[in-house]
Amino acid sequence: MEIQKLKSSEAAPMNLLLLADPSEDLIQEYLEQGQCYVAKIDNRLIGVYILLPINSNIIEIKNIAVEEGEQGKGVGKQLVTHAIANARFQGFTHIEVGTGNSSINQLALYQKCGFRITGIEKDFFTKNYEEEIIEDGIRCTDMIRLEISLMK
Repeated sequence: MEIQKLKSSEAAPMNLLLLADPSEDLIQEYLEQGQCYVAKIDNRLIGVYILLPINSNIIEIKNIAVEEGEQGKGVGKQLVTHAIANARFQGFTHIEVGTGNSSINQLALYQKCGFRITGIEKDFFTKNYEEEIIEDGIRCTDMIRLEISLMK
């Protein structure tokens, strides 16, 4: 698998990005302000993530998604690991990510990659998304915030 920054001449893989965030408007904002990276196997796009600088010290993973047929094969972990190394290389001291309270697999993945829970934004999804989000039979209401210190 090869992970590289999306070229300015390439269109962002909206179909993948929408797997992680149902709001095309929010995704467009992240794309305009952030850095988009894509994962390919044999020139076939299988994953994506967006890094968005918050300030000179903190960068956030705003979206991370893996093609449904490639899920459960370690691609997500490789994307998160790449994002962490990328943020460290760029000189950031912390990397953050937020995910839904109902995103059980994502919460496990981030913690396995070293992220620690730092807070909860109550009612984030009910306030910012028109349509109700249900994952694994759980209503997504709150944003769980996680972070890693990149300083050694």
